[in-house]
Amino acid sequence: MFSTVTSGAVRGIISYLIEVEVDVSTGLPGFNMVGFMSGDVREAGDRVKVALKNIGVKIPTSRITVNLSPADIRKEGIVIDLPMAIAILLAMGEVDELSVKDTVILGELGLDGAVKPVKGILPIVTKAKEMGKKTVLLPKENAKEGAVVDGIRIIGVDSLQETICYLSAPEENKNSLIAPTTVDIREIFDMDSKRDDNLDFADINGQAAVKRAVEVAAAGFHHILLVGPPGSGKSMVAKRIPSILPGLSLEESLEVSTIYSVAGEIKENQALITKRPFMSPHHSITETALTGGGNVPRPGVISLAHRGVLFLDEMAEFPRAKLDMLRQPMEDKFIHIARSKGTFSYPADFQLVGALNPCPCGYFPDRNKCKCTAKEIKRYLGHISGPILDRIDICVEAPRVDISDLSPKTKSLNETSKTIRQRVMVARKRQEERFKGTFLKFNSEMTPNDIKKFCILGNKEEAYLENVFSSMELSARAYHKILRIARTIADLDESDNIEQIHLMEAVSYRMTDGKYWSQREES
Repeated sequence: MFSTVTSGAVRGIISYLIEVEVDVSTGLPGFNMVGFMSGDVREAGDRVKVALKNIGVKIPTSRITVNLSPADIRKEGIVIDLPMAIAILLAMGEVDELSVKDTVILGELGLDGAVKPVKGILPIVTKAKEMGKKTVLLPKENAKEGAVVDGIRIIGVDSLQETICYLSAPEENKNSLIAPTTVDIREIFDMDSKRDDNLDFADINGQAAVKRAVEVAAAGFHHILLVGPPGSGKSMVAKRIPSILPGLSLEESLEVSTIYSVAGEIKENQALITKRPFMSPHHSITETALTGGGNVPRPGVISLAHRGVLFLDEMAEFPRAKLDMLRQPMEDKFIHIARSKGTFSYPADFQLVGALNPCPCGYFPDRNKCKCTAKEIKRYLGHISGPILDRIDICVEAPRVDISDLSPKTKSLNETSKTIRQRVMVARKRQEERFKGTFLKFNSEMTPNDIKKFCILGNKEEAYLENVFSSMELSARAYHKILRIARTIADLDESDNIEQIHLMEAVSYRMTDGKYWSQREES
C-alpha cells in the first residue's frame, strides 16, 4: 500500500513542506530511503523501525520504500522521524488516511517512542498555514512556539503511542483526548514587560557624557563606540543599553523568534522572544559562529542580535578579518553566505556597540601610566579598519571615574533606565511619524537623498556646518553622519528643526575617533 504524510523543514531561514511518501509492497524484504538526502537523515529509518518495535508494532517482512519530496532540495539536518512512522502505519492500514488530511506532522523519535523537540517550528507552522493546512501535530515541548501562529490548530504529543491514539480517535473525541495548545500573546508581552531588569542605568555613577551618547544612539539606532581606560565603566554602560530600548513589537518579535527557532535557541515551553536580543561574543569566536553557516546552515551571532544589540567588548582584540565581516550586514541589514550547497541569507539588523581600550595597556594618552610605543598603539587600533570605523555613527570617550562620582549622594541623583527609555520612546515615535509611508524606521537609515528631505537647516545652521566641514576636513560620509545624529538629538529635544546646539553635540561625537585614529602616530 501507498501513503503520504506532510512534514516540514527549514533551509537557511526559509521553510518548506515535505511530502513523506511510503510504499509497503511484496518482494525482497528491505527498507530503502530515497529523495536526495544526507546520511544523518537516512538514520531516521533505523530510529523509526526500533521505535515502532518498542511500542509493540510489528513491521511486516515486506519491501518498504520511503521517498522525501521535493527531490530537488537536499535534505540535510532535518528530522522526519514521526511523520515517517505515521506514514508507515498508514501504509500498513494501522491508521486511517483521513486522520492526517490537511495535517502537518513534525517530531524526532527516541528509541522508546518518545517524541522529542525539533528546530524551526515557528517558520514551518507559518508555512503550513500559508499552504492551507488546518492542523500541525508536533512535540509537546514545541507546542507553545507553534501556537503563536493564529488560525491553525496545534496538537502537542509526548510519544508515538499518544500520536497513534489521537489519530485513531473519532473526530468528535480528539479535543477531549488532546486539547489544542493556545497562547495569549498579549499576556506573554505583559508578563515579560513586568519582569524587573537587574541592569539599570541608575547603577552607573558619573560618565554623564557617555550616558548621553548612548541615549542618542538608542534613540536613532546608531552604531556607537566607547573608548576609555580599564575600569571606566564601558562594559557596564553597554550591557544596560537594552534597558533603555523600546520593547519589541509583535512583528519584530515574530522576526526574532523565527531566527531563534531555526537556530534552536527558543527554550522549552517558550512561545516568543519578547526582549530585545543582546549578544556579546568573545573575540575568539569563529567566523562561522559569527556570521552563520556550517555543514547544516544556521544563523550566526550577528543574526541572533537582529533587532537588538551586538556588543563587542575589547573590540580591538577581535582579528581585523572578523570585524570586516560586519561591513556588509551593517549596510544591507542582511548577511549573505555563499557555500557549495547553496546561498543563504539571514536578517542582521543590529545595533553595533563596541568598547575598547585606546592602547594595549589601556591608559593612552596618559603617559604617566601608558608605556606603549606609537607602533604598538597603531597596530592595536589598526584592528578596526577605516571602513568599519566609518560606519560607526557615534564615538565617545569614557574617562576615568572621579572619586566624587562614587559617593552615595551622587548615586541617588542618577537617572533610571525607565526615565531614559521614556525619552527614547518619544524620539522613536517622532521618527515613526516622520518616515510613515517610507521604508525607513530610524534616523540612522537615512540616505543622502533622505537627509536632503528630512534634515533641512536654517541659514545659521548651514553656516556653522560649512565652517565645521572645512575646518575638520570632513568627508561626505562624515557630513551626512553628523546630520543624522543631529536629527536624532533634535528628536530627543522634541524639536521639529535641527538647531545649532544639536549640530554642535553631533560634531562632538566625531572628535574621539580623530583623537585616537588620526593622531595615534604622534604619540
